[in-house]
Amino acid sequence: MNLTLKIWRQKNADAKGGIEAYDAPDISPDMSFLEMLDVVNERLIDKGQEPVAFDHDCREGICGMCSLVINGIPHGKEKGTTTCQLHMRKFKDGETVTIEPYRAGAFPIVRDLVTDRGAYDRIIAAGGFISVATGGAQDANALPIPKVDAELAMDAAACIGCGACAAACKNASAMLFVAAKVSQLAHLPQGQPERKRRVLNMVAQMDKEGFGSCTNQYECEAVCPKEISVRVIAEMNRDYLCATLVGAE
Repeated sequence: MNLTLKIWRQKNADAKGGIEAYDAPDISPDMSFLEMLDVVNERLIDKGQEPVAFDHDCREGICGMCSLVINGIPHGKEKGTTTCQLHMRKFKDGETVTIEPYRAGAFPIVRDLVTDRGAYDRIIAAGGFISVATGGAQDANALPIPKVDAELAMDAAACIGCGACAAACKNASAMLFVAAKVSQLAHLPQGQPERKRRVLNMVAQMDKEGFGSCTNQYECEAVCPKEISVRVIAEMNRDYLCATLVGAE
């Protein structure tokens, strides 16, 4: 395959960035998108040019690091797929592919395609955990959890914190991410003691980080690589309203 890549290049957070075009000939359709970028970078290094900086880690669709906007869509057009799971056979020979970093005020650009998504970490630190002492680990059958609740908790826990939801939202809202982290614990008995305090603190931190309000247009669900439903946002809103009316314990 022969491709033309239009890639956002930015030397550092303070520099002015812009799109630069690169030819990418002889790309195997069996390569992943990140492997294709590896090849492009090797060729740039061979020419004595600066390689393109981009985030990656597990390359197995687990860590959420491979966060790129491909042809205007976070992680590309394939549904339920992270960038590292996207293969070049999904593109056409001769196609022009535009690659950009996430565009959200709370995700400042560090360099090229790398953004600082530490805002998500700070939201988790505000309450996305269980701190109440629960003693030693119990036998699985000693703490029965209804199958429906267990499945709902697992569905929400599938969130890998990649940030695609915020990048796709025109208001750069982090509601799907925060709601998934709130919902996964709200469905478990271990999460009940801190349930009200958790949702209040995490939503407050989300607002503090500068994320926008939910658009209710489901852009987040459409691009989520783990296909998390906006149902979790409704659950979080309900918990937040109850916590606001009753107060955190």
